[in-house]
Amino acid sequence: MDTVTYPSITPEEYLVRERAAEYKSEYWDGEIVAMSGAPEPHVVITGNIFAALHTRLRGTQCRPYMSDMRVQFDESNKTVYPDVSVVCGERRFKDERNDVLLNPAFVVEVLSPSTERHDRGRKKDGYRLIHTLREYLFVVQKEPCVEHYRREADGRWSCTVIQRMEDEVRLESLGCALAMAEIYQDVLPPAGGGA
Repeated sequence: MDTVTYPSITPEEYLVRERAAEYKSEYWDGEIVAMSGAPEPHVVITGNIFAALHTRLRGTQCRPYMSDMRVQFDESNKTVYPDVSVVCGERRFKDERNDVLLNPAFVVEVLSPSTERHDRGRKKDGYRLIHTLREYLFVVQKEPCVEHYRREADGRWSCTVIQRMEDEVRLESLGCALAMAEIYQDVLPPAGGGA
């Protein structure tokens, strides 16, 4: 993840530039952070998660979005692109363009070597500022490993690490589960070997 140096710009100036841009970038307090393309495992895992959530959430008050939906952290000058996001109930956007979501209940970041430090640092801290966010996942690409973070009733965050292909990730805020084998389909061999 590269930082492009511009004179400090406002969130509004960022959105004008970003909406016309050929490539995605995130916004951090006046700083534009360019995003690079993703390798195949990242794209496949993201697609698997989105497809599963799209199917499971059909007919509910929850709507999943792919990685083109921007998310703004609460009351901040930070706008990012999660790999997958889900909103439940009323959808709130920054403006009438409906391309900056303000109230996700759930987000996913598929970790890449080039983004992992950023995802686990500033981005994780920012997600925790979103008062509507109930759960988020960090998904490792090269081995079965999902870190499942959940906001507890007292506001603290707990983390469960799931590493067996036979297991599933229970998403309480969405009322569904994702099987590890489903997340890693076509990326890692299923439990018990086989391709």
